[in-house]
Amino acid sequence: MMEIDIELYKIFYTVARLGNITRAAESLYISQPAVTMDIKKLEDLLETTLFIRTKRGVILTNEGKVLYEHVSNAMENLKLGENRLASLKDLETGNIRIGIGTTLTKYFLIDHLEKFHDKYPKVSINIDTSMTSEILNKLENGKIDIAIITNDNLNFKNFNIEYSQDIQYSFICNSDFIELTKNNIPIEKLVNYPILLQQPNSNSRRILDKFLNENNIKINSDIELSSYALIIEFARIGMGIGFVAKDFVKKELENKELFTINTIPSLPKHKIVVLTKKNYMPSYCTQKLIEIISSN
Repeated sequence: MMEIDIELYKIFYTVARLGNITRAAESLYISQPAVTMDIKKLEDLLETTLFIRTKRGVILTNEGKVLYEHVSNAMENLKLGENRLASLKDLETGNIRIGIGTTLTKYFLIDHLEKFHDKYPKVSINIDTSMTSEILNKLENGKIDIAIITNDNLNFKNFNIEYSQDIQYSFICNSDFIELTKNNIPIEKLVNYPILLQQPNSNSRRILDKFLNENNIKINSDIELSSYALIIEFARIGMGIGFVAKDFVKKELENKELFTINTIPSLPKHKIVVLTKKNYMPSYCTQKLIEIISSN
């Protein structure tokens, strides 16, 4: 099977569309003799006559008409592809598939998404709130474009870390437990108070349990809740002392609806990481979202 330079087909397409070699040469910014020579070269390769020369220009032979039908479709598809790529670069259209938990969506991602949507309102966004292990599997297999997770000492050898941010965990309470906020207190002392924790399969609970085990500390959870938002709300109304990322309750702390409890030993920091697949170029949309996250 012969391989013909696509440039010859482009010249053939332009001559056939304009019906005139001189105008085709002007449109292609090449000389008229060069166009004539390339048409002859294409005819020789295909072993057929494509044009009939007339006083007014050129017209297609029957064989030329058959070829033009296919070449014109190909050229129009290439132009459509170029236009769509330009639209993606300008972020007039596109799609981002994000793997992230519900807690990080509400307390970390939503502000960044608002800024992104304000700038690029035509880009569609798909949120996948699977478990962390499933999110990483989907990222590795190309089913999502970006993963945003808390770093639980996971193996990231197959991923690029595009952004990371430290978050500080803390026990929080409302003014009913204000005496606990005045001095640093041993964590063990909290066993005398109602403790609000997420369920054992949650990220925050795993982080706390690991920390307590490493320090040989035992704390019972009096109330276990399914969502992070409920921990914050229950602590706000005085149901007990909650364990949360301090960064996610900034507004409540500023409004003095909640207060932090400083403990001995200090509670751990953790990282939020933004991941893409290694050896895979992120889409323009994904790159722009990462830029917004990183700049804030």
